[in-house]
Amino acid sequence: MKKLVQTLTGGRRPATTAGDSVQTVLKVVSWNLLHRSGAIVDDITNLIEQEQPDLFLMQEATAAIDTLAELAGGQYVRQPWPGRNHGLAAWSPRQLNNAAALPLPASRIPGKFPPRFAQMLEVDNISIANVHLSHGQVLNRLQLRKIAQSTEGPTAIIGDYNTLGPIALRHFSDVGPRGSTHRAQEIVPFRLDRCLVRDLQCISARRLRRGRSDHRPIVIELG
Repeated sequence: MKKLVQTLTGGRRPATTAGDSVQTVLKVVSWNLLHRSGAIVDDITNLIEQEQPDLFLMQEATAAIDTLAELAGGQYVRQPWPGRNHGLAAWSPRQLNNAAALPLPASRIPGKFPPRFAQMLEVDNISIANVHLSHGQVLNRLQLRKIAQSTEGPTAIIGDYNTLGPIALRHFSDVGPRGSTHRAQEIVPFRLDRCLVRDLQCISARRLRRGRSDHRPIVIELG
């Protein structure tokens, strides 16, 4: 990983065995919380207790979520968007140092798509990008390309992609759940919450109940 990230340290989830092979599993939950009237910190704490993830990634997290470490233990870091009251956040039962912000390509149309960044972490030599990409369908693919070019080796890009249709990103595979994770206006289903990986194997991927948010959490197990 290039010098964009801080390190997430601590013990790994116990390895699983299949025949003669040994595999270390990294379990990640990702959820767009819906910042105005969505999931509250108790919802996240309950989900952590239910799923026991190694890493919990959040989009549209506000200061109301900042008590998460007090309730669930572990380490928590939040990075708001410039000029916004919400942004990206991450929690882990392990030690979680301050995450780095990777600036992403922005629209040249003033006010059309505000500037965004990816929250960059590294865990067990895996580069993790927590993302909430722009709605522009060309722009969000350029943002994905920037993340891919800024990382090396095993990498997972996880979060709210705001992307419609297939994604072609060199050396990356789409391993997230295939069902819809969001309904626009409670009617039209979209698969917005995704996971692209490079040099990693996806052991399982599933969706959970959406709860108070307008997005369903996704759970990814990487080997």
